[in-house]
Amino acid sequence: MIELRTTRRRRGRWGAAATVTGLLAAFLAAAPAAATPDPGTAPAGHDVSPRTAERVRGAIAAGDLPGQDEVVHSANVEHVANIPKGALQNFNTDLAFQGKYAYGGNYDGFVIYDISRPAAPQVVTQVLCPGSQNDVSVWNNLLFLSTDSSRSDNSCSSVPQPASEKSSWEGIKIFDVKDKKNPKYIASVETNCGSHTHTLVPGGNSVYLYVQSYSPNDAFPDCKPPHDGISIVKVPKNAPEQAKVIDFPVLFPDGGNPGAPTNPGVSKTTGCHDITVYPAKKLAAGACMGDGVLLDISRPEHPRVIDRVQDNVNFAFWHSATFNERGDKVVFTDELGGGGGATCNAATGPNRGADGIYDITGTGDQRKLVFRSYYKIDRHQADTENCVAHNGSLIPVAGRDIMVQAWYQGGVSVWDFTDSAHPREIGYFERGPLSTTEALIGGSWSAYYYNGHIYSSDIAKGFDVLTVRDPLTDPAEDVWMDRLNVQSQPDYRY
Repeated sequence: MIELRTTRRRRGRWGAAATVTGLLAAFLAAAPAAATPDPGTAPAGHDVSPRTAERVRGAIAAGDLPGQDEVVHSANVEHVANIPKGALQNFNTDLAFQGKYAYGGNYDGFVIYDISRPAAPQVVTQVLCPGSQNDVSVWNNLLFLSTDSSRSDNSCSSVPQPASEKSSWEGIKIFDVKDKKNPKYIASVETNCGSHTHTLVPGGNSVYLYVQSYSPNDAFPDCKPPHDGISIVKVPKNAPEQAKVIDFPVLFPDGGNPGAPTNPGVSKTTGCHDITVYPAKKLAAGACMGDGVLLDISRPEHPRVIDRVQDNVNFAFWHSATFNERGDKVVFTDELGGGGGATCNAATGPNRGADGIYDITGTGDQRKLVFRSYYKIDRHQADTENCVAHNGSLIPVAGRDIMVQAWYQGGVSVWDFTDSAHPREIGYFERGPLSTTEALIGGSWSAYYYNGHIYSSDIAKGFDVLTVRDPLTDPAEDVWMDRLNVQSQPDYRY
């Protein structure tokens, strides 16, 4: 079992709230009082055609779409709180949790929230440290931050610099967050092609980070092809400043999916986007651009591929993975359009930009990923709204497979895949389009369940807190966690 304890507690019991104020971390005192967005690290929006804008406004007027910024949700979901973005005005990204705190990534740095009172969360600290995507995970007093944009150096005052320059840096930054009001930047580890995402893997006296990155180029000194594996960073728990890359295991000795023109519309595999580990089962599932993989991680320093699958008809970009509690299913997501496209519509259809549900059959090295069905929200979105399957987590209910998931401007979906062949939505939350005339990037990047509430990191609107009250999900309130890094999946005990 992962070093995350889950215990049963009576519903409705929450720790005392601490009244705190938002501020920039002391170690960045020399930084400006408000963060300046880092140019070039986040995609910009664009105007749509007058005909498209007219069609969107018409659909809103007809009641087929919610109005601009209008909040809508199913009867069993409630929107209980929102914290707008503060000093860090760039894109909000991933979330991690520990104790009464949530940690939110942002292209400009990261934010620590006090969620001891979920209906009234408070900002504790905002840390300015630019670099995409700034995905986060936490382990005891350590916070790990992924930097996947080429920087002038490894400091938090770096500026963008071309990856073609050998001196450029990207990789993992490590912070000590024992003092939540004053995090300290203590170490960094440069990794080939940067760190788009990372996955925390426990390992005795050390913790390991599986670092995922992709898109090598012959012009990049630190990111040359082939790039057919992952970087493994070893972090000694008692000496995190000694963290270093210990290996780069090759997962695709044959190069992986060749992509176009062999498989039109499919990404060429040049690395992995996201890996979810399930330490209690000694398994990992990797979403690797053109491939989905199942790995044995019984030896964390030596992950080993058990099975590999492709979907060259409907999957464009294997993005992320989630196990069910029994570890006999994997939900893979397809980020069609890279997260910037309007793909939740009739023209795209129900099977592209969706989740793929796979059963794991067999035992040992004979285990196989067997496709069962697709799941996609059927609430069509405006042509100005980026929408596609994105990050989510299990809602821990014994005997059922229920997940909450972000869909960018498609909002947050709560859905049941207990029957692998017939998944169904049981609740949702969303906002109307950010704009009726521009295709702006926004919506929920990550939506995760933690201790009775759903927390959503909205790219544009900030930090949302939701509740779901449904007979199918209510038993989850009896499961209490003291940590959640979603890519390090816990073994819930009911």
